[in-house]
This record gives sequence, C-alpha cells and structure tokens, in this order.
Amino acid sequence: MPAPRAVSKAFLRYRSVASDYRQARLARLRAAQNADGGWGYFPKRHSWLEPTCYALLALHKDAGSEQAWRRGWELVRSWQLADGSWKPSANVATSGWATALCVTLHCVQGLFDQPFHRGAEWMLQTRGSEGSLLERAINLVRPLPVEYDRRFKGWPWHPETTSWVEPTAHSVLALKKSAAKLPGAAARIEEAERMMADRRAKDGGWNYGNRRVLNVDLPSFPETTAIALLGLQGSKVVDLEPALLLAGRHLRQTRSPLAKAWLGISLRNFGRDLPPPAASEPGDDLLLAALEALAYPQGGHQWLKAG
Repeated sequence: MPAPRAVSKAFLRYRSVASDYRQARLARLRAAQNADGGWGYFPKRHSWLEPTCYALLALHKDAGSEQAWRRGWELVRSWQLADGSWKPSANVATSGWATALCVTLHCVQGLFDQPFHRGAEWMLQTRGSEGSLLERAINLVRPLPVEYDRRFKGWPWHPETTSWVEPTAHSVLALKKSAAKLPGAAARIEEAERMMADRRAKDGGWNYGNRRVLNVDLPSFPETTAIALLGLQGSKVVDLEPALLLAGRHLRQTRSPLAKAWLGISLRNFGRDLPPPAASEPGDDLLLAALEALAYPQGGHQWLKAG
C-alpha cells in the first residue's frame, strides 16, 4: 500500500491535470476564433451560429477570455434578422433554430433589451407544422408511418416544418430562462413539454423525433436524452426520474465524446455528482471542445440551468 504522502502527491497531480482539462479547451477555442469573431465547427472554417454560441457560453466569465468573448458577442448581435430571429451564418440569411441559443446568451448576461425581446417573441410565434391541412389530407389517403399526437407542437429546425426534440428542448430552456420577462411564455412551455412527453421513447429517453415508426418502438439516443432533460428541467408534466436513471446508464456505456459532454452538462444541472473527466487534449471539433468545457464540474454547465 503506498505511503500517505505518495497518495497525497498523486491526488494533487490528478487535480492539477483535471483542472487543465477545461483550460486546454478554452485555450483551443481562443486560438481557433475566426477574424470575424465567430467560430466554425472546425478551425479555419466559416463561422456558424451554433459553435459560436457554445464557445461563448464556455468562455463566459473566464478571466482570460474577455476579448475573445466580446468579439464573438458582437458578431452574434450583428446576425439578428429583421423578424427577430438569428441567421445561422453570414451567408445563410434565413431564420434558424439557434435563435434559442442567442436568447439563452442574453439571459446568461441578464441583458433583456430590444434584441432579446424580438428574438423571444419570434420563438413564441414559431411552431411545428404538425396537423396542417396538407398533413391531414395526406394522412387520409395514406396513413403516415409515424405515431404522435398532433395537438402538441414544439419547434422545428427550420420554420414551417415539423417539430423535433432537440430544437424544442433548446427553445423550452431559453423560454424558461426568459419566463420572468415574458408573461406569455408559460402556455407555450407547457405545450412543448407535452409534445416532448408524447415523443418519449419506450425506454424512457428520447431520440431525434418520434417514439414509434412503422409499428416499431425506437430506442433513445444518449445525447438527445441529455438535451431533452435540459429542456424539461423543473417540468410538472413529465416524471424525469426514469430518464435521469437512463441518462446515468448512457453515460457509463456510451463511447461517444459528444454524448458524454451533453450527459455531463445535463446530469450536473440535475445535481448529480459526477467525477471529473479523464485528462486529455482537445481535438479539432470546436463544438465538442466547448461542450466538454461546459461539462467540467466548474465549467459553466450552470449557464444551461433553467430559471
């Protein structure tokens, strides 16, 4: 058995390396920031809204990242469209689901200004297209292979398309963080939570869109279950304990770094005590680097906490 002093030194070395895990990822993000202030999914690629928003969440309140954060935030603010939504990149001038991430960023800063309200109002007006006249007409001629309750609508990836679990979860989380400033948000949140409850897989988690297709029960996915749980924080519509137990099993079993990062963020926001990740260098996937930094025990996962 090693001497107590040797154990103490080993623990201190481990703690130092584990702390470097987050800082290495923040340094990776700072080094990969584009000239326009944003981030691509990989270094030296065009900036996109999703990795830029998560990089900003990861860098928020970091003492060495103020300049990088300010440049990224200026870019995000410049991408808001006339209808209040945000476009996904400089060259794609259409409304996108990542408007929810921009609203969340405003909430994290406590910045409830006109751009915030315009973005939040756009979200409140955006709904999935389930139950449309066209869909009902098609269903009369040839029943659709998916089973879901068309009364409850979440959010689509793109306007005027059907709801999916992940954009709905991101949007519900943003509205929950905004609720004190948006009197009309409660009903929309409840409807979306009922949509997510209806789409829940038989094993208690979530996949991208539907629980059952062509009379076959579909399994849940680790990362989608984690994201759905973030959106459902504080829900009175869904019993989340089975999904939290499933998320714990997913975390132990998955080999996907992306799934591990999302599960770490989600479970820590539900108060689960998880060990720090094993020391490793960040790769070139910048979205993953940001999520891994957020998933670290003191890494900012609380920015994705509801309320």
